[in-house]
Amino acid sequence: MSAVPRTFRAVEILMVEDNPGDARLTREALRGSDLELRLHHVGDGVAALHFLQGHEPHQAAPRPDVVLLDLNLPLMDGRAVLAAIKADASLRSIPVIVLTTSHAEDDVACAYDLHANCFVVKPADLHEFNQVLRSIEHFWLRTARLPVRADAT
Repeated sequence: MSAVPRTFRAVEILMVEDNPGDARLTREALRGSDLELRLHHVGDGVAALHFLQGHEPHQAAPRPDVVLLDLNLPLMDGRAVLAAIKADASLRSIPVIVLTTSHAEDDVACAYDLHANCFVVKPADLHEFNQVLRSIEHFWLRTARLPVRADAT
């Protein structure tokens, strides 16, 4: 069964990741997509909220279609970022995919209690990491129907 075709517009992805290596791997894994993806990267939780809320230096930042969120971040951890996103009526409809190295059941439960849309553990193996990112792309960007961004109408 094939996925429903997407409309032809760029997909905006916000990656909130403090590990430069993981950010680079994510960028490379998504680079092979035949979709037009615009991957925006911030390295801490405060910067993530500034991006999402259009605060300096992100006044012109687009509203993301999807957020890839690490849990263990400097300045404001991913749990606090997730709670802030889901508490904000203007942001809560953005799907948040927790993408973390944590295997802790408490982190899984906490993420879903805070209304994460998905919890994915980052594999240590490069091939498996690429497979996970392709799976995320396939489901969230090709199969699932995402809310329409105001700037896309």
